[in-house]
Amino acid sequence: MAMNQDILLKYLKEGFPDAEITLIDLAGDNDHWQAEIVSARFAGLPRVRQHQLVYDALQGHMGGALHALALKTRAP
Repeated sequence: MAMNQDILLKYLKEGFPDAEITLIDLAGDNDHWQAEIVSARFAGLPRVRQHQLVYDALQGHMGGALHALALKTRAP
């Protein structure tokens, strides 16, 4: 089962309400996404921790309903 853009964006906006979020469906299948997230929550954090915060926001759906997510994260 794939995750459509609206649901993915909902999870990300809940986790990062201040963020600028851009989503791109890489394969046109709602299953392979690229997300660029710019959030103040990432300030001073290493990239690995930034990505962990994104996975936390997805509430366990990564690897299930969401198969692949390429991440670009940064602070403003």
